[in-house]
Amino acid sequence: MKLEQLLEGVSYTLVQGSLELDIEDIIYDSRKAAPGRLFVCIVGTQRDSHDYAAQCVADGVTALVVQHDIDLSTVPGAAVLKVESSRYALALMSGNLFGNPSRRMTMIGVTGTKGKTTTTHMIKSVLEAAGRKVGMIGTNGIYFLGHHQETANTTPESYELQKTFREFLDAGCDTALMEVSSQGLMMDRVAGIHYDIGVFTNLSPDHIGPGEHKTFEEYRSWKGQLFKRCTTGVVNIDDENTEALLEGHTCKLVTYGCSEKADYRAGTYQLLRTHDFLGVRFHVSGKDDMDVKVNMPGEFSVYNALAALTVGKVLGLPDEAIHEGLSRCVVKGRVELVPISRKFTILLDYAHNEVSTESLLTTLRAYAPHRLVVVFGCGGNRSKLRRYGMGEICARMADFSILTEDNNRFEKVEDILADIRVGMNKGNPDAKFVEIPDRLDALHYAVDHAQEGDLIAVIGKGHETYRDREGVKTPFLERELLEEYARQIGLE
Repeated sequence: MKLEQLLEGVSYTLVQGSLELDIEDIIYDSRKAAPGRLFVCIVGTQRDSHDYAAQCVADGVTALVVQHDIDLSTVPGAAVLKVESSRYALALMSGNLFGNPSRRMTMIGVTGTKGKTTTTHMIKSVLEAAGRKVGMIGTNGIYFLGHHQETANTTPESYELQKTFREFLDAGCDTALMEVSSQGLMMDRVAGIHYDIGVFTNLSPDHIGPGEHKTFEEYRSWKGQLFKRCTTGVVNIDDENTEALLEGHTCKLVTYGCSEKADYRAGTYQLLRTHDFLGVRFHVSGKDDMDVKVNMPGEFSVYNALAALTVGKVLGLPDEAIHEGLSRCVVKGRVELVPISRKFTILLDYAHNEVSTESLLTTLRAYAPHRLVVVFGCGGNRSKLRRYGMGEICARMADFSILTEDNNRFEKVEDILADIRVGMNKGNPDAKFVEIPDRLDALHYAVDHAQEGDLIAVIGKGHETYRDREGVKTPFLERELLEEYARQIGLE
């Protein structure tokens, strides 16, 4: 592609060189420098890649995009273009490079503090039940038509994002569904993308600190940018931040929630539990009238399901698809049931901090189990406050706790467990617990000592497929390990 074509829609100044150059690819990692490539210099939180421009030209790159002036004598022969924001330029150029694939699919973006991953999976399940071919991007990775890839970020960098959209389109996808993080919006990863539907789940303080957002207000403002980049906004009317987040929005709004003002509103919900099902049933009124059954527990599942249902209604999907999608949806590592016994219920969840743990245990306690048992640990080389907090919550809310490893990294598991004990003693000095440092042994212990009617939550790792012991990652998929152990001991 000619450099001039690559720059379509980008405001720039040609500092030196020609626009008639052929560009084979775009890079923003100097280690990938090679002839025929354009290197985008980005000012990051840790380093400024303008410092690598001269070396990239020495390694053969054809052109440079810069955000501030550089010494042109060090980059002879290369075309140099100056832009106001190199990240924004990278996003637009990446779209041009891959043929702007997002313009040829239905685009759905989901933002919020909690529930993004579960909501996107529910929407995907509903869409696929209606016969749509869906590509999905988020915390759990990239999924499309039987393929799965891991991602480094919830919202990938713009180049990888546009490349993925191209893969979706070439594979036959008609819909791209993604989690849109505040960082993804702030760092222009989704610049140039217009969404047919933007979804808002809820908002609470998160991602505030060095290298992220300076204040909660800034965090909220960036979340709200999605609703200046979509045609229809599907929003939770019950959240106290909704009005402020939507300030200046340019989209049509369709609301969901429990409020009488909601377009699609849920009434009182009923908890459902069997040996192989943990979910809710509720009635929807407002712009429609239907009963809904969801294969996930708790009030937050009602809200997530309402969001998915509303998206389905906006797209004109049949009720049958909405019912089927919501009743069958399973999200790896998000209150994921592992039906290995009729005697007790065991599930996996990604809860890995005080807030998410309290939310999960509150939800599970509502199902009135014989005992609420939690298997958990905390990551190494991270704040001890999380260990104290999770210990305190589990001691106060669980009937029995099994303390174990969870990505200890370069810390001793025993030291991490000692910190958790401090929190447990604060939460409930009489709390019942056992320490089993090896996580596999802890899983076996939980199964071996389960009592009739127990609800056992294995939290922290969720959908992860490895465990990190002393810096070495080894395969560790908890669902498969639990199923294998149940077969070994003949569990019924």
